Amino acid sequence: MRLEYFQMIDRVRSVDAEAIAAEAVVPDRSPVFEGHFPGHPLVPGVLLVETMAQASGYLLLHRFGFARMPFLSGVKEAKFRSFVVPETRLEVSARLEHDGSGYAVTKASIVADGKRICDAELTFRTLPFPAPELEAAMRARAARIGLPGQAPP
Repeated sequence: MRLEYFQMIDRVRSVDAEAIAAEAVVPDRSPVFEGHFPGHPLVPGVLLVETMAQASGYLLLHRFGFARMPFLSGVKEAKFRSFVVPETRLEVSARLEHDGSGYAVTKASIVADGKRICDAELTFRTLPFPAPELEAAMRARAARIGLPGQAPP
């Protein structure tokens, strides 16, 4: 997990057209922790939502065969049940709820040490990639985290 670069997912453990299981390890240090909070570092809730959104995004990229890019467009019912501190290993999962009409909806959650940390329903607008550079960057990142079948176009 590289918080300041918004690279939240470290490894894809499994994925199919309907669900993904991924892993992220919170770094022991990050500039994010300098302000949130001095002397008591916690992962901001918005970054936990981003982590769930990225797992969901990789699920959708896999489902679409990289033909469309998912852009987060809505977050519903986000619930935070516990704090996340540096060096926590997170299990991130997402399941497809709907795909159609240019939108996709997932339900995602994060668990640490068997304890539910947070969950949310996420909505994505799915569009053709707006730039070849974005598609190339997404393919490269997906390959680094182990999303199967990510050969260059």
